[in-house]
Amino acid sequence: MKPLSIKKKVLLFILAVIVIVAASALALTYYLYQQLYIDKQIESLSLQGKKLAEVYHTHGKDTYFADRIKWANESSQANIIFTDDPMELSSGIPFDTNTNDNLITFKERQKLLQGKTVVLIREHPQFHQDILGIAIPVFKNKNDLSGVIFLSMPLSDVYEPFVQIRLTLGLSILSILLLIFFIGYKSSNQVVRTINKMKEIAIEMESGDFSKRMAVTKKGDELHQLSRSFNKLSSTLEKVEQQRREFLANVSHELRTPLSYMKGYAEGIEEGVIDQKKGMQMIQDEATRLSRLVHDLLDLAQLEGDSYPLTTEPIVFAQLIHDVLDQVEFIASQKGITLKRTLQEDCIIYGDSDRLQQVVRNLLDNAIHYTPSGKSISIELNVQQNVAELRVTDEGNGIPEEDLPHVSERFYRVNKARTRKDGGSGLGLAIVYQIIKKHHGTFDIQSEPGVGTIATIRLPMQHSMKI
Repeated sequence: MKPLSIKKKVLLFILAVIVIVAASALALTYYLYQQLYIDKQIESLSLQGKKLAEVYHTHGKDTYFADRIKWANESSQANIIFTDDPMELSSGIPFDTNTNDNLITFKERQKLLQGKTVVLIREHPQFHQDILGIAIPVFKNKNDLSGVIFLSMPLSDVYEPFVQIRLTLGLSILSILLLIFFIGYKSSNQVVRTINKMKEIAIEMESGDFSKRMAVTKKGDELHQLSRSFNKLSSTLEKVEQQRREFLANVSHELRTPLSYMKGYAEGIEEGVIDQKKGMQMIQDEATRLSRLVHDLLDLAQLEGDSYPLTTEPIVFAQLIHDVLDQVEFIASQKGITLKRTLQEDCIIYGDSDRLQQVVRNLLDNAIHYTPSGKSISIELNVQQNVAELRVTDEGNGIPEEDLPHVSERFYRVNKARTRKDGGSGLGLAIVYQIIKKHHGTFDIQSEPGVGTIATIRLPMQHSMKI
């Protein structure tokens, strides 16, 4: 069996709502008519009859009582009679002396003899129309029934005032139902159009085209939010696909270069055009470069995953920085660069010592690489509000403002020429960013072309930090 489309499901739901509302409206009108309006009329007739019964008990069947019966007939919609022979009611008298049909039944007459009020709704034997009647017994003494006051009115008179109410209510409900159907139909069409458009774009996305977007016209409703979310998803996937292509291109470029050099020098040594010692040194350098690149790629892939474990231990952060500075100090001195240390020695943090050494080493390598000879690099460590802040400031050429948001992306280099002289694979700062993120810290770079660059990392010092 073919499943129903969303549009058909929505329309069926709307029709079901209409049926339920219509049935509820009919039940409501019946309740209002039967339980409220008719009961109100019965209460009114009973009260009127009891007052006449009180007059009878006081004055008996005299002229005053007869006048009250006459006045009650003239001033109300009910037909009121008094008979001192209840048998007349059971035989249809005094309405029609020729009828053989009973107005009240034998059981109802027995109730009158017992002093009980009788309420009846039935067809009148003479007029052939439904009537509402109230029969109230009156007694001369406790056990002697002397007569019956009978108040009646056609049900059409009871129903007539309610017809306009039911008609008005029915038209109102019909208008509301039509409005619901119209709005539901339009809304279902809009929903279906939106979903169909998403389906078309999804098919394009399956083929690798993430450029299509949903048209967003209205604001505030769920379809608007859904379209925006879908567009955001498409944009994210397009960005991921672009990064994937760039990543493959960058990896192939970075791997091809050292492999080409290694192959070239190996062929040169074999043919005798390159000194063997010099050639082997170049091959070894390129192999080291290739090994470092592969190691960085593996590091980054692990750090970007959610399951990579970090060892948490208390670390004297200043001592860790001193150790890394001692390692790079010889390289900096060879280039004529001065390293200035200002470290808060009692700074204790919790984290992975090896990974944090890698962070400091990458920041210092970058600063040394891009700082000209004769300049200096400042390394400052401070504690502010239970946060350790490490700041590495160089006096290099700086980074253009448009490049700053991208420097922590994989393979991103400010110098797009990617010359071997510039060095680096473009992974160092990406690794720094991921390690600091794993430690729930922040990594920030500020730079001004021609002045220098400030790289700042901030790490929480709480022992309860989850890594």
